[in-house]
Amino acid sequence: MSKIVLVLPDQHAHRLHHNNRADWVGKLIVDLKPDVLVNMGDAADLPSLSSYDKGKASFNSASYEKDIEAHLDFQERMWAPINKAKKRKPESIVLVGNHEHRINKVLEYEPHLAGAKYGISTKHLEFERYYDKVIPYSGQTPGIFNLDGVLFAHYFISGIMGRPIGGINHAASLLAKNHCSSICAHSHTFDYSVASRADGKTIMGLVCGVYQDYESKWAGNVNQLWQPGLAILRDFEDGRYDLEWVSIDRMRKTYG
Repeated sequence: MSKIVLVLPDQHAHRLHHNNRADWVGKLIVDLKPDVLVNMGDAADLPSLSSYDKGKASFNSASYEKDIEAHLDFQERMWAPINKAKKRKPESIVLVGNHEHRINKVLEYEPHLAGAKYGISTKHLEFERYYDKVIPYSGQTPGIFNLDGVLFAHYFISGIMGRPIGGINHAASLLAKNHCSSICAHSHTFDYSVASRADGKTIMGLVCGVYQDYESKWAGNVNQLWQPGLAILRDFEDGRYDLEWVSIDRMRKTYG
């Protein structure tokens, strides 16, 4: 049976930016009544841990706490309209993104910081409270989830070095490497490609943008390349779907 799938790309809940866009998603879910919600990861930005990617700077527990509060605020606000309306919740899946994986990376080098009460822990994300399925990292690469013949991952890798698949024709590259319908986030760009295999099966590649309504300071002019919004996949069945792209501006005008 075909489904409606709502794909929510990187939200990057940040302690310095509001979460109004979370309210908009909640209202959309009430109206749309999707069968499945797939959160593509990087729900939490966690800037307090970004310094560890470069192996410098010290851990700031106060900033980390505010990062977690921003993330949980987004989740609470997103689910609140559904809970208030007492509507059936969609099946919900969340993929752990590289920003959430920062917690694990920090603990590899600073294990003394571990602690669910006074330290840092993936438990603070509380994904299990909000989602039916949590797709963790596999080693140092994002986990992959198969939904009715479509693969979902925060990003897909290629080669023995595990580099993210990307490039100018990102969506077409997903199809060339994975040989099946595939959806990813991570790059914050939007790209879509459709191809037919030799056996006649249609496969679709989607790079689903970013769900931010603010510019990231570190990115500079790269912000101009990003596509803010989310994706609705209708008649989702056996690796195929009808794509509807909803820009962040449309979300603001409709639900803001």
